[in-house]
Amino acid sequence: MKNILATLTLLFVVPITSSSQTTINSYDEIAPFSEGLAAVRRGNLWGFIDEEAKLIIDFRDDLVWNKAADITVLGVLGIRYPQFKNGRCLIKELKGDDIPYYGFIDKTGALVIKPEYLNITRFDQKYAIGIFVREAFQGKNEINLNIIDYIFTEVVVNTNGEIMWPITQREHILTSKRRYEIPELRAKLIAKDLLAVKTKANTWETKKLNLKL
Repeated sequence: MKNILATLTLLFVVPITSSSQTTINSYDEIAPFSEGLAAVRRGNLWGFIDEEAKLIIDFRDDLVWNKAADITVLGVLGIRYPQFKNGRCLIKELKGDDIPYYGFIDKTGALVIKPEYLNITRFDQKYAIGIFVREAFQGKNEINLNIIDYIFTEVVVNTNGEIMWPITQREHILTSKRRYEIPELRAKLIAKDLLAVKTKANTWETKKLNLKL
């Protein structure tokens, strides 16, 4: 009897620990899970937690989101919160004249596709549509400054960052901060190997692609 009383006394005195204890973390916003990860926000920073509530990717300021996103818009302006699709999540980097360029990280947070796109969709069926920027060095001017032309091409890109299909050259894109607007995407994948492209008459044409995963 004395042993029983002693055991009961010990249970009340010593805190009970359990592997099922709940860790409570506070966030300003929690996005839906996608591919096993959910984006969580504190202020203007986002990170990712797994299904055990463990922070897998630490908070950072380069993940793409837009509180007033129009989800019907193709590309970055339609992205409400960060999310992984086909193992890739969009990031942005401000380059010359504070123009945002877009690329992708993987689920470790490592950069896998450099920010070389002025606009791009999330991945779907391992492909994305984006406006790729290529710099063409033209020489130097009379005061020895580099002369660079920018070539813009709307393309199909895979999850490794390889350009699989050039859709069309894009013109009249201004990269001056004062007049800059994110250029509209004029193509979208509507099936695994089927592309829809907007014409100058604002109608849509379909193009069959020969893409291999």
